[in-house]
Amino acid sequence: MPLYVKDREVDRLVLEVQRLTKAPSKAEAVRRALTHEIERARSAQTVSERLAEAVRMAGEIGADNPDFDMRAYSDELSGGYELVH
Repeated sequence: MPLYVKDREVDRLVLEVQRLTKAPSKAEAVRRALTHEIERARSAQTVSERLAEAVRMAGEIGADNPDFDMRAYSDELSGGYELVH
């Protein structure tokens, strides 16, 4: 059964998805789009989950080293060449 969409904007979006995904029909385009959106929504992390991951990673790095010399480190990385501003 063909898919009939009354809303022009939705129909335009369905046709664009159909063209981009090379779906053989509008119904297939909608099925692909909905499947993709369901998978994306299920795999999305919340802000608090992303923040918890960032805090965990920062904890693995450890505390700042007060004796760290960023200028010496930068010079070492650049092979001893000083950058002139």
